[in-house]
Amino acid sequence: MAGSFEGQCIRLEVISGKNLCVLSERIPAGIYVSIKLDQTRLWESAIRVPSSNSSVAWGDTVNLPSHVSPQASVEIRASLELSRMLGNGELIGKLEISWGELLGHGDEPFELSFPLVRGVRPSVTMKAAAVNGCGNNDGELLNSIVDREIARDTDAGHTKFGEYMTSKRVSDLNDAVEHYGSVLERCPVGHPDRAAALTNFAWARLLGYICKDRQDIDSTTCLFRDALALRPQGHPDHPSYLYHLLEALTWRHSKEAAAVDIRESAQISLELLPLCPEGTYLRTTVASGVNNVIRTCNNLPIDASDEGIRLRRIVFEFCPQGHQHHHRALQNLSGALSLRFQQSGCIDDIDESIQLGREAVSLCPGGHSDRGAYLNNLAVSLHCHRFHHQGKSDDLNEAISLGRPPRPFKQRGEVEDIHRAISLYREALTLRPPGHQNRDTTLSNLALVLKTRYGKSHANEDLDEAIELYRESIRLRRHDDPQHHRTLFNLSSALCSRFTRTQNIEDVEEAIELCQESLAALPPLHPDRYYSYMWLQEAYLSRYRLQCNVADLSLAVENFRLASMHPTQGFPKRIKEAIDWARQAEIYQHGSALEAYRTCLDLFDNHVMTRSSIISRRNAATAFHGAQSLPVDAASCAVRQNDLRQAVELGEQGRGQQWSLASRLRTPLDDLQSASQALAHKLTELNKCLSDAQGSAGSADRGAADRAAIEYRKIMTEWEATVAEVRNIQGFSRFLLPASYEDLQAAASDGPVILIASKYSCNALIVPTSGQPHHISRSSKTDFTMAIRHTSLMGQTESRTDLIVLLRKVWDEIMLPIVKALLGHDLKVKPRSRIWLCPTAAFTSIPLHAAHPSRTKADRSGRELSLEDIYVCSYTPTLSALIRSRQAMKTTPRATPSVVAIGQSQPGAGQGTALATVDSELELVHKLLPPNVKFTSLSGGEATQAGALDALQRNTWVHLACHGKQDREQPYNSRFAMRDKPLTLLDIMENDTPQAEFAFLSACHTAVGDEETPDEVIHLAAGLQFSGFKSVIGTLWVVDDEVAKHVVEVFYENMFKDLKDGVLDCTKAAKALNYATHGVKKLVPLEQRIVFIHIVIFVLLMLQRGHILLLKCFLQYELTFQPFNSSLSWKNAAI
Repeated sequence: MAGSFEGQCIRLEVISGKNLCVLSERIPAGIYVSIKLDQTRLWESAIRVPSSNSSVAWGDTVNLPSHVSPQASVEIRASLELSRMLGNGELIGKLEISWGELLGHGDEPFELSFPLVRGVRPSVTMKAAAVNGCGNNDGELLNSIVDREIARDTDAGHTKFGEYMTSKRVSDLNDAVEHYGSVLERCPVGHPDRAAALTNFAWARLLGYICKDRQDIDSTTCLFRDALALRPQGHPDHPSYLYHLLEALTWRHSKEAAAVDIRESAQISLELLPLCPEGTYLRTTVASGVNNVIRTCNNLPIDASDEGIRLRRIVFEFCPQGHQHHHRALQNLSGALSLRFQQSGCIDDIDESIQLGREAVSLCPGGHSDRGAYLNNLAVSLHCHRFHHQGKSDDLNEAISLGRPPRPFKQRGEVEDIHRAISLYREALTLRPPGHQNRDTTLSNLALVLKTRYGKSHANEDLDEAIELYRESIRLRRHDDPQHHRTLFNLSSALCSRFTRTQNIEDVEEAIELCQESLAALPPLHPDRYYSYMWLQEAYLSRYRLQCNVADLSLAVENFRLASMHPTQGFPKRIKEAIDWARQAEIYQHGSALEAYRTCLDLFDNHVMTRSSIISRRNAATAFHGAQSLPVDAASCAVRQNDLRQAVELGEQGRGQQWSLASRLRTPLDDLQSASQALAHKLTELNKCLSDAQGSAGSADRGAADRAAIEYRKIMTEWEATVAEVRNIQGFSRFLLPASYEDLQAAASDGPVILIASKYSCNALIVPTSGQPHHISRSSKTDFTMAIRHTSLMGQTESRTDLIVLLRKVWDEIMLPIVKALLGHDLKVKPRSRIWLCPTAAFTSIPLHAAHPSRTKADRSGRELSLEDIYVCSYTPTLSALIRSRQAMKTTPRATPSVVAIGQSQPGAGQGTALATVDSELELVHKLLPPNVKFTSLSGGEATQAGALDALQRNTWVHLACHGKQDREQPYNSRFAMRDKPLTLLDIMENDTPQAEFAFLSACHTAVGDEETPDEVIHLAAGLQFSGFKSVIGTLWVVDDEVAKHVVEVFYENMFKDLKDGVLDCTKAAKALNYATHGVKKLVPLEQRIVFIHIVIFVLLMLQRGHILLLKCFLQYELTFQPFNSSLSWKNAAI
């Protein structure tokens, strides 16, 4: 046969192969074909990576000499490394074939089939032809191969291992392990083949473990780790070595169920899958393994640890929408985040859990078998978790809309609901007899509802039964049960309630022990420690009430402090505890009262700042019963403790909080710019981002609102970190912190500031230009607010006697003692000086500037002087606002004066009736305006919402005549009536007008705040001030447009009189209004004269001595005080 091809070569083209499996079940790095002639390896094809269907395409050719041997040996081998190969690889198939058989197919490709491997028959497709010459070979042509001992042992190991996989004889496995071990011994650390030797040795041991012929899985896994360390990321064999470790971990988990193994398997899968090219056998195998990991992970118990959450995130990443396990992975991640929130209080966790829950519900249409469960889980997260943590009513409403009952007996206290709940729990208890694994939970739930009914009915048997049920639940629960601590402090609460009734000291002492035990069971930052502190303080306080042991009171206060300051509990619960702390400290005269008040105010500040919209901040501020008087109570407490400086600080910190928070984003950064340009720039950008983020959280789409709130909180976190950096700069340690007394005293740089505080007492504080505050004690017994509101609605023919009497009481009970102090020896504030009134609480709607004795002097020499006879009055929201405005006046260049008169006599539908005199009022303003001043009139169809906002931005002065409406339920919806739609307070606040100077609001209710948060001064005039106006004339109640024009005329006559260089001067507004109200006495009824007030943040002081006198009235009219009557006159006082 050989002679017939003498002088010729055989050209073989190796085209492709299929069904290329290996006995060892390893994933080959590549497949190659080897040709041997006369037992000598002569040629190898290129090593090709197998595709997903175990096929390979080569396309390599070789010219083989026919005279060497009458036949060729064709081998298919698997290379186990893409880089340097140890040995010849694992044999897949071997076939002896003669040259004649190869050439018998002509020019057509033919298929060589090899013996079965794992049930399939490998094959290679080839072409053969006889040619002259033996050049131009692909692949590698080898003249000879020298078998090294290390290679022979490796190949022998492969052979024996293949035999083991076929025969399952342990002796074959042991022989293979021995060969591989021998090779490993000859590949010490640093040897280039050590990684391959480690892997061969470890793989044989792993398959023996899988087949239960070996037990050393831990050391085998370590071998794979060692091998992987030698094939780091970037090495061509790194993916396959990752896979080897993945297999070991997966198998170990399947045998031993170690959670750490499946977590690491998931992490490796996440790293490995992107490294496997699409269409390759490795990719297919790894993807199948990943599915097994996903299924295993999805069946694991929910783990709220960081590692557990990381595992859930990996699995979720493997399961995009459309994946068969997407729903399960989504719900598992949501559940893990929810559980971690319960254990850590991190709001980001529950936010993300809710987002995932919404996605789960959206993917389950009506009728889907899982939709009910997903709806319930989402409702629980909204109601039981986030609502109770943050107190957002939107969450509760959404939970109800999803079908979850909002624990009605807790929300509304309906007794029938409680009875029904008790019946259901009793029935549930019969279905969970002794020995049932969940009986302890039902016992605890029944006890909770019985105690709730006791709180309504005070039936002793309910409380006694609840206590016994709690005890039984505790006996059944393991100490490591995650709910064990709750049963402990719930029993403590029940025992405290019984102690209040029976005075049995054993109950309260057991209650204390139970709370201490619950604390011992919880880590330091667990949110539920708050409840343990809360019930522990209740127990100590209960025992103090009986035994009067001061140590118990101190322990109660310490637990008040711990509960209020517990960082992982939500602000609403901490605020409630701090309010109770302040209340109890006041009742028992404990020295911590001031600390409690400051804690309350700080918590309020932080709580409100978490809200991403202006309206939601206001809602947050009004959600706490009794909190509206906190600034008053805090200042009063400080006065009683003779800490007058802190009285000023606390009163200021708690007042106008909404404006203070909003103004933080508009704080001038000129000083910071000179200290750190980078931080100033960063803070400017963050301020803008926060401003832009406000409002979107009010979206009707709850998912979109949540995303906006999360983004807002993310920006706010960065903002807070940046502010902290600023405070580390020398001279900026109090940047954006509540103002200290020294800071606030700057408001009195041109004269004293006056504050009056009350609830537990009534006090006035006078802050001088320098030195300590002065204290004046006073009293009042009159409910001014309702009476003045009633008399302000009088008809034109009604007697004004009642209003005159009320204004006399305002004078006698409030203003007279203050005026006497101002004129006294220490302060010497001269008559006709300027004072600023800053009323608080219910007094924001009282015309303090109109206080008038309305009586003859005691010596019959004439009438007693009124407040406006003695001083020129203006109003300002807060001391801080006054200081901020001065800073703004220094940095804002004055624009060319221009005046716009906006009037709407025919408002749009539903906004009010027609106003007959609006157009004539606008003409009057134009007529009185100096001719050199630019004037624009906006009325009729041009006076729209957008037109008005544009006019406010373009002009420095504005006169606005239209309907005004104060929304007492939602003051940010207070509005001016325009032709198309209302111009709201929110619109004005978002309309930045830094060049603006003066506004006259000839409209109703523009300077009166809402009833729920009077100290916030949320009204239209304040909104204009916030947007940039420095001086505003507003109104306290309804304005009669028929008579208002008389005040307007006299006011502008005085404003435009004696202008310096013909330039408009808004600082004359208070004096001009003072003259106007005096000048129209015969034309305008009393209640219409005093309705106008001047509100000013900053005025250049041009009057005699220029005193700044700011009056804060913290009077609470529900208390009764002794009246004080006196008269006052000055010989030289001029009107």
